[in-house]
Amino acid sequence: MLKADLHMHTTFSDGIFSPYELIKKCKQKGLSIISITDHDSVASFPDAFEYGKEFGVEVIPGVELSALVDEKDVHILGYFVDYTNPNLLEYLEFFRRERVKRAERIVAKLNNINVPLKFEAVMERAGKGAVGRPHIASAMVDGGYIETYHQAFERFIGNGGPAYEKKFQLTLTDAIKLISSSGGLSFLAHPGRYTTEELLQQTIKSGLDGIEVIHPSHQPVHTQYYRGVVNEYFLLESGGSDFHGGKKNDDEVLGSFYVDEVKVGMMKHRLFSNGSSQK
Repeated sequence: MLKADLHMHTTFSDGIFSPYELIKKCKQKGLSIISITDHDSVASFPDAFEYGKEFGVEVIPGVELSALVDEKDVHILGYFVDYTNPNLLEYLEFFRRERVKRAERIVAKLNNINVPLKFEAVMERAGKGAVGRPHIASAMVDGGYIETYHQAFERFIGNGGPAYEKKFQLTLTDAIKLISSSGGLSFLAHPGRYTTEELLQQTIKSGLDGIEVIHPSHQPVHTQYYRGVVNEYFLLESGGSDFHGGKKNDDEVLGSFYVDEVKVGMMKHRLFSNGSSQK
């Protein structure tokens, strides 16, 4: 059996490893197939394909988008997207600009409550990645304004916190359309974290291709339940570690949360049935 981890992040979003470092680590963990699913970014490709060839790891182009469903933040994973698609790139560039604006608003709120974090420190932390709250939390730790990464969320920038700011989000339908128009498949990410039965039904009716069944946040009961949903509605199954490295999680999840090559083959079959040129 070949192990496939279809959810991970690099320095092009909020991961701590470059594509080269991540793929090398994946090889060491016994993974044969991976998908890099950076938030609002496909900038790791095509270099990631070359690194994949170097280490003998198949790399599937992916992306993770945020969508708003009934005022809830829902994440959608896109697999086999055409990372050169002009429409996709235009949207992603817009999202990245909106992320910068949001980060500016969060820093301003922090400054107003006597946390003198500098916006430049946040952007330095983000580097070439799409800036997000993880970068702000890390910059707060670096500056000595908070003791731990998690405290930053709990006390300041988490949902409902004094420095929280909403991010720009697509509607669920638009997120799925964007992925589909880029030749990809849409999957609901880590539904066990937030999904009610009503929300789940809404995402399925919106044209979702599949569900992320395997995820570190899922208990066995979640995995069993979502696998049942996949079978009932003839959806596809994905899974992965949601690996970021560093403060968000550690090496233990990498290589421990995966699907087999049969699930990847079913995804490819769906693409061919839809007439996609992606492989």
